[in-house]
Amino acid sequence: MDRRSLLAFAALTALGIQPLHAQTSAQSWPQRSVRFLVPLGPGSGVDITARLIADKLSAKWGKSVVVENKPGGDAIVAISAFTGANDDHVLLMAPTSTFTAHPFLHEKLPYDMKDLVPIARVSNTVVAVGVPASLGVNSLDDLLKRAKDEPGKLNSASATGANDFVAAGFLKQAGADIARVPYRDTVQAINDLAEGRIQLYVAAYAIMRPQVQAGKVKVIAITNSERAPMLADVPTAKEAGHPGLTIDGLVGLFGPKEMPKELRERIAADIKEAASDPDVAAKIGLTGQIVRPGGADEFAREIEVQSKVVSDAAAAAGVKRMLQN
Repeated sequence: MDRRSLLAFAALTALGIQPLHAQTSAQSWPQRSVRFLVPLGPGSGVDITARLIADKLSAKWGKSVVVENKPGGDAIVAISAFTGANDDHVLLMAPTSTFTAHPFLHEKLPYDMKDLVPIARVSNTVVAVGVPASLGVNSLDDLLKRAKDEPGKLNSASATGANDFVAAGFLKQAGADIARVPYRDTVQAINDLAEGRIQLYVAAYAIMRPQVQAGKVKVIAITNSERAPMLADVPTAKEAGHPGLTIDGLVGLFGPKEMPKELRERIAADIKEAASDPDVAAKIGLTGQIVRPGGADEFAREIEVQSKVVSDAAAAAGVKRMLQN
């Protein structure tokens, strides 16, 4: 190591920061506090999941695991903070739908997707297809028939990003003339759904649940590839004969690209153990998620599948890719 490198290393060490190439092996990691950056606000399903897992990991690792919420900017605030840290003690806990849609929403990004290296899948958010209970619609087929019988009279909304593209692509391919109403506030969207001012909403079940329990919203399908325990009687879109509306709400943990596979596998195993705790699993279930811990390779494959689903749905909806490779 030359003099300049030695001085740089000393400066980083003095600040308590270790360059990735000099960081510890999988066996001795972590050597200090670990930070989970979350692109959603406090109280969200992903935030609650991150904190439940963090508590278990803190006890196992003997080092604190701190959850930091960095909402805003279409998740770019959190992702940029994560990639900018370039630190194997700073990890990203996020829904993959926050970035698989980015190429169709942004011409430029302050990060490279190759910098988001999968460590472990943690859960699947249950994404519901909701309609007003007063609409008298009980299935996707009912909804499409109603839309075709009354072209231009129904309105829809969906969460931004991947869900938005998949919903739009599905309606386009089905030939359903349902206008999209943009919302900044998901609370306003679900309130309008409950009152019948919009007739279709595709978003996380956790957002809809209070109005479902109040009897004002009916869930007619979920977009997940498997049924959800908390909605056991509700079919998946694929089961209902509409596979084009299938997308899993993947949530997982990411590390920097230099993180060795041995360490990623060790963290994934610890997360699987933490998420398999019955008490933790039950609490995550209450947030409208299905606990599905998995390793880095499996998680990476599912992200690739979701990316293709989003790409195909965007094409079906007539949305062109903005970010050029």
